[in-house]
Amino acid sequence: MSKVILTVSGKAGTGKTTVALLLAKELGLRYISAGKVFREMCRREGKDFVSFHKYAEENPDLDRKVDETLKAEAERGNVVLDGRLAGWMAGDKATLKIYLFAPQEECIKRIVERNGLSYSDAFKEYIEREQSNKKRYLKFYGIDIDDLSIYDLVFNTKLWRPREIVKLVKYAVSLLKGR
Repeated sequence: MSKVILTVSGKAGTGKTTVALLLAKELGLRYISAGKVFREMCRREGKDFVSFHKYAEENPDLDRKVDETLKAEAERGNVVLDGRLAGWMAGDKATLKIYLFAPQEECIKRIVERNGLSYSDAFKEYIEREQSNKKRYLKFYGIDIDDLSIYDLVFNTKLWRPREIVKLVKYAVSLLKGR
């Protein structure tokens, strides 16, 4: 295995960014965030995050720009790709596709802590965002983001801490390198 390509996917509040950043640091890999690319486009358009998701439902080129970035970075290799469709976009190039999940209530609690929102605002944003993502990815790509069959490793982040997940992923990578 000459190039390592790891993807970290999951819903908002599952710890994708935390785990992906730790993996990149621990393994000496580049880090690319689909969310950061999307947020930058949102900022340039002058829209709030939730309304930009709605705007993206009618403008597939926005998602395609993000997804083409992920594909190009997977092609370069030696990278951790962080994003809802990262596993799908990296495809067979991925060394490991990782999916993180947590109970909805836990995700919302983390969003409240991270973004300083009220619980009701975080809940509303979470639901609208997830509905928009599911709708867009099915409409534009025929991808059901609830289908976890493409993932090699799936972790409940309420049970596993980020450093524990990183340790397990590093072990899995070492096993694959030994083949």
